[in-house]
Amino acid sequence: MKNNHDYKTKKGNIQEVIPVFKPLIEKEELDACARVFKIGWLGMGSFVNEFEEKVKKFVNAKDRYVVAVNTGYSALHLALISAGVKAGDEVITPSFNNIADFQAILAVGAEPVFCDIDIDTLCIDLEKAQKLISKKTKAIIVMDYDCVLCDHDSIKKFASKNRIRVIHDAAHAFGSKYKGKMIGSFSDICVFSFDPVKTITSTDGGIIIVKKKKEYEMLHELRLIGMKQSASLMYKNQRAWTYDVEHQGFRYHMGNLHAAIGLAQLAKIMKISDTRRNTCRFYNEYLSKIKGIVVPKTDFKDISPFLYYIRVLDEKRETLREYLKERGIDRVYNLRPGHWLTLFKNCRKGDLSITDRIGKEILSLPLHSKMKMIDQKRVVDIILSFYKKK
Repeated sequence: MKNNHDYKTKKGNIQEVIPVFKPLIEKEELDACARVFKIGWLGMGSFVNEFEEKVKKFVNAKDRYVVAVNTGYSALHLALISAGVKAGDEVITPSFNNIADFQAILAVGAEPVFCDIDIDTLCIDLEKAQKLISKKTKAIIVMDYDCVLCDHDSIKKFASKNRIRVIHDAAHAFGSKYKGKMIGSFSDICVFSFDPVKTITSTDGGIIIVKKKKEYEMLHELRLIGMKQSASLMYKNQRAWTYDVEHQGFRYHMGNLHAAIGLAQLAKIMKISDTRRNTCRFYNEYLSKIKGIVVPKTDFKDISPFLYYIRVLDEKRETLREYLKERGIDRVYNLRPGHWLTLFKNCRKGDLSITDRIGKEILSLPLHSKMKMIDQKRVVDIILSFYKKK
């Protein structure tokens, strides 16, 4: 019987649709949920504490503080507050970035300033960013796009030179290494996302990593609608009913259920990363031979890939996307640059010629943890058949 996850071929056969994103939900995740329900404490509690501690250990953030929140957007919003960004400030960000970053900047009353990207890495172009520095510049957001990381050494020098804070959006890079150092272990402020489609998921969730204890303590209040509620008490699945509020806060805390799922996923991160790397290498091997396609310039060493993208040249992206969709490759994804969006069209910006080009070429292909080889081959074969017909 045909359902929403199946499609009918021209020969009348029923095949399963291959989605772009697919979470890895196995017995471990279901058992984790059962443990939380058995305890009966669904809010922020012991599992959240354990998740924070294990993320800290995994990313080797020995000299830093880790705070779990309910979404990646919440992490970005609180990161900007931690960086001291306020109304009237400007934050430089790649226009080729997620809408969450732009909305988080607006949420603190600041203005996004859109910067171009490097054509090979799809990460922020620091030479162009330098031209956007103004007296209002308070911070810069840098994002590791998918399977290539930013030049973080140069970013550190750039921030020091211009006396601004760095928010490292590492939503795509959990589990990756930069020059042997784990992402999350060295940035000024680093944020991760564990939403339903990320490399590992907590169904939804985020992490903020900061260096200063004062910022850490403030984040504990901000994530819990401003309450000076003892985290150590709540981490025992308890709470106090006497508290004070000194700052505006938000309902951004992570609950036990989400943290438990995150823990189950984190326990198999190495296997998850290995399978995703293997799929990316398989794609690169075959798709790099096609004239008219540009693949990521990496061997995926030390990378835990969230996405796999190609650049489709010669204005053929939409035709290819439709071709894939007709053959059961569903929801092929491409990111829309910020300056293309109505809400942000009047934001200050520099030369965005590379972003405009990439925005019209980029196409993300299905990438799942433990993705079946038969599915990998099917994606590649469909793309090969598209170009053979041209």
